[in-house]
Amino acid sequence: MTRNMRRRAAVVLCVAAALMGPGNPAGAFAGSSAAGRSPRSHALVYVANLHSDTVSVVDAGTGRVVDSVTVGDGPDSVAVSPDGSRVYVTNSAADTVSVIDTRTRTVIATVPVGGEPSRVTVSPDNRNVYVANVKSDDVSVIDARTRAVTNAITVGDAPLGVAVTPDGCTLYVANAGSNTVSVVRTATGTVTGTIPVGSGPTALVLTPDGRRLYVSNLTSDDVSVVDVHDGVESDRIPVGNQPAGIGVRPDGRQVFVADIGSDTVSVISTRTDAVTATVAVGHGPNGLAVSPGGSRVYVSNFDSDTLSVIDTATDRATDTVTVGDGPTGVAAAPGEGA
Repeated sequence: MTRNMRRRAAVVLCVAAALMGPGNPAGAFAGSSAAGRSPRSHALVYVANLHSDTVSVVDAGTGRVVDSVTVGDGPDSVAVSPDGSRVYVTNSAADTVSVIDTRTRTVIATVPVGGEPSRVTVSPDNRNVYVANVKSDDVSVIDARTRAVTNAITVGDAPLGVAVTPDGCTLYVANAGSNTVSVVRTATGTVTGTIPVGSGPTALVLTPDGRRLYVSNLTSDDVSVVDVHDGVESDRIPVGNQPAGIGVRPDGRQVFVADIGSDTVSVISTRTDAVTATVAVGHGPNGLAVSPGGSRVYVSNFDSDTLSVIDTATDRATDTVTVGDGPTGVAAAPGEGA
């Protein structure tokens, strides 16, 4: 088996392990050193590198890596706080979350969470951080101020994706092993509903108006569309092979899906719920983030150790940035060039 084949197998097996039982997707490579600072006005993109145990900091204006922050073992996903002051990183092999200060680009806290944390998101009011733990079948709730875990919410089997509504009242959790989405009332930390979706739901995103939920289903090669008001799957959209990372434009017009097995990004029109374009990117695309301004899509290519940049006006990849080893999660912060 070639090196690229082994590494692609690793990213797919991270999810396969979640479907079948506990696993350890992390590598054992050391992080690299800082490479400088970017202008603070420029937008920054943060990329979790699973095998480097680092987060690459990319200047969106120049398309260059300007820093590399060493975190825990097996960083899998990243999320930027609404105020842009913190970056949260799930360390899947260490059962922790690293908290990065974006001003100093240093880890200021390490928070123990559940088993094999996979995905992370932050509430719109910046008060709570939600972490999906694949191995322990729950979601850890971290108080952003005290950095302490205040709750562990039991959900479905092998939770992999998390998304919170614009009003912060509801959390949706994609359960890869149950083929469901759990609906959680954040005020009480209780599951109020369970929505059947496709096979192996891996990531999910809400439209900006909070009315629809799009769920990427890794093993059925499609995206579920959920009507939030009715709480049911209303449509299923075929996309590329092994869809994983997913994001939506701030205007809600398009949803973008990284297809690991096709080396593409599928572009979905939310008006027709159909694929309108397919964009070739690097090898093993899995993480995806849309820039706050909606002009770009950033895609981590696990097998290429690169980040692809897509222009949303043309649906074409315009740049490729070399990052760390085994890039997975991506998050984009606001700023010039976003």
